[in-house]
Amino acid sequence: MTTWDIICIVLNLAGALAIFLFAMKLMSEGLQKFAGSNMRHVLSRITGKPLSGIAAGAAVTAAIQSSTATTVMVVGFAGAGLLSLNGAVAVVMGANIGTTITAWIIALFGLGGAQEGVVFSLPMFLGALSLFFIFSKKDRMQYLGQTIIGLALLLVGMDLLESAIPPLSDSVVQTIATWSHWGFWSVLLFVVVGAVLTIVLQTSAAMTALILLMASKGWIEFPMALSLVMGQNLGTTLTAQVVAMTTGTTGRRAARAHLVFNVAGVLLCLLLFSPICNGIMAATGITDNPADPINQHRYPLAITIFHTLFNVATTVVLVFFIPQIVKIVEWMVPDKAEEGEEEFRLTYIEPNLLSTAELNLQSAKSEIEEFSKRVLRMYTFLPTLRTASSEEEFDATMSRIAKYEGITDRMEMEITRFLTRVGSGDVSQHASERISSMLRIIDNLESIGDTVYQIAMTRKNKREDAVHFDDTLNANLAQMSTLVGNALDIMDRNLHDYDHIDLDAAYEAESQINHFRDRLRAQHLDAVKLGVYNYAIGNAYSSLYALYEKLGDYVINVSEAIGGKRQQ
Repeated sequence: MTTWDIICIVLNLAGALAIFLFAMKLMSEGLQKFAGSNMRHVLSRITGKPLSGIAAGAAVTAAIQSSTATTVMVVGFAGAGLLSLNGAVAVVMGANIGTTITAWIIALFGLGGAQEGVVFSLPMFLGALSLFFIFSKKDRMQYLGQTIIGLALLLVGMDLLESAIPPLSDSVVQTIATWSHWGFWSVLLFVVVGAVLTIVLQTSAAMTALILLMASKGWIEFPMALSLVMGQNLGTTLTAQVVAMTTGTTGRRAARAHLVFNVAGVLLCLLLFSPICNGIMAATGITDNPADPINQHRYPLAITIFHTLFNVATTVVLVFFIPQIVKIVEWMVPDKAEEGEEEFRLTYIEPNLLSTAELNLQSAKSEIEEFSKRVLRMYTFLPTLRTASSEEEFDATMSRIAKYEGITDRMEMEITRFLTRVGSGDVSQHASERISSMLRIIDNLESIGDTVYQIAMTRKNKREDAVHFDDTLNANLAQMSTLVGNALDIMDRNLHDYDHIDLDAAYEAESQINHFRDRLRAQHLDAVKLGVYNYAIGNAYSSLYALYEKLGDYVINVSEAIGGKRQQ
């Protein structure tokens, strides 16, 4: 074989793999865009029962062809408090089952198709069918067309990949065969090889295709192919650990749960490996000779059956141990110290954009919910400024409020930058409207933080000027603070589910704030006329209740932005 022959083989392999990966990406993105917000609705309706989480995880992952995308949404819902860690573990289990659909597509349509005359006829039919959707005026139909084209290219890419792989020399085949004759050590070796190759390829779909091709060409024996499948499952979890390094506690726990689940599944399968392997070989009619021509057509289906049974059986067994898995991952990833909340960090937004706007907006939504939690916590510091018994306590509280105000400024800047990057890409009309809504939300959340800081500074100036309020004025301000706090709680609840917000409750809270402000203002004007208190007291008092009312305006603006209402 000449150098030119080797170069041609490498180029053919690279081109075939590129088409295959591009097809998977095209199909996955089309499905994610087509599903849209329905993916979130499916996960948001998960109950505390494990079966609902498993079913949702399997359905969503099979639909969007990306377990990573499912994990991102799981992290977002768990971080927002809409999904417990137990539910997140169940969804991860279901996601493993959903990923097996890729192997079924390749096994049923992507291998051996040339002999059946469908390698090009089926993709051409799918490509022609997609034209009816692509030229539709509706975004969802265009996304469906993109999905169909992705499926057609996947079949073509699979055939090209199969054709591009050259026959191995007898010496190479013999060497691989030697690795298969070390008993149980060979099984462990191929598990490791499968994990490493999956990490290198960075996609389980490509690894699945490679395993099916190697087995169908007789390069590896059937038990070693099953070992590669187990290694592939481990490899996907290791990749997830790297991704989770930049996320918060919930994200790392979800990644650890995926690792614990798959490691436990591999260990259970290794204990019963021989009977499982022999049972599948007997059921599918596979012979012991890997070079037997009959195995070429039976290997892909048999391996796919094992892949599915492996994930389903592991789920059936480990579903009863979800509480124990939760305890393990909580031990592996302990809660961060409370003071960590006073350090700036983004929990859900990644440096690199995800594949679709829908998933990026889910990350942004979770980050905005975290933004809201910080603003609410910042607001809870204000009462301490009035009740502080020493200068040290007062100064410490002021320092915390100032630090939080700086954090809110940076969070607004980073989330705005992220949303701007998302909006500059190919987004649907719905996604574009959601980006505009989120930009209004974070602008008002930052304004809430600024107003809280202004209230704190007014309290500080009042203390420095030795201005004292009587019990009546303190009681009035305390009541105003309670009303605004109630409005903030309603706003925070609305941020958890954009499709089911309670605008009536938000407007009612805003109305109570305005009416009480009007009452305080009228009383204040009468008190000024009657000389009940001096100018310094009156000025500090009116400034405070006006700031609380101003804060309430920003709060209602957030709920209106969620509901798509115009700010007044």
